[in-house]
Amino acid sequence: MSTADRSLPLAGTAVLVRAADDGFEVLVMRRPERGSFAGAWVFPGGKVEQGDRHPGDGEVEQARRAAVRETFEEVGLHVDDLAVFSEWQPPLEAPTRIRTWFFLAEAPDAEVSPSADEVAEVAWVRPQEALARHGAGEWTLYPPTWVTLHQLSAFTDAPSALSSGGAVQLFQTRVLGSETGQVFAWEQGRLEAGTLPWRFIAG
Repeated sequence: MSTADRSLPLAGTAVLVRAADDGFEVLVMRRPERGSFAGAWVFPGGKVEQGDRHPGDGEVEQARRAAVRETFEEVGLHVDDLAVFSEWQPPLEAPTRIRTWFFLAEAPDAEVSPSADEVAEVAWVRPQEALARHGAGEWTLYPPTWVTLHQLSAFTDAPSALSSGGAVQLFQTRVLGSETGQVFAWEQGRLEAGTLPWRFIAG
């Protein structure tokens, strides 16, 4: 079993889920056309800062605090009861390497208030819809966001999606080449990303 590189900086990401008439939706936001993930649709989150580090706490708690803080800073929502969902380690080729913990949480019953500096647009969407928009070339997604949406698309309602939290999946990303273009690989499977729509093949 592989292990994560504990020397990398940490970040926390919150995947907020709410019930909808046709199942459930998740909150995604489009980054401005500058900075990290420019123009991409992502979940709220960001790097662990000094204030997120409390004596005696492990990195999961630090990343959870970062996810809570960043969610409030970016979209104005107070969240709690975040369940660990996955841990992502970037490939060696990545220009900036940050290890990110993803958490699942039920969205609070409150209006989203996006930060003008950090958020260009917000949307509540079904995971299948977000993947379809990416597949049509309308949205930019990065592999961790795409795979998380792909996993959540297997559920039919908010309670079942939220119940999938708690069992940590470690995704150690490797970038491979193929005849059809770029492939991202993990122990869980591989994502064929050379052409749209992307395809995930379980390992």
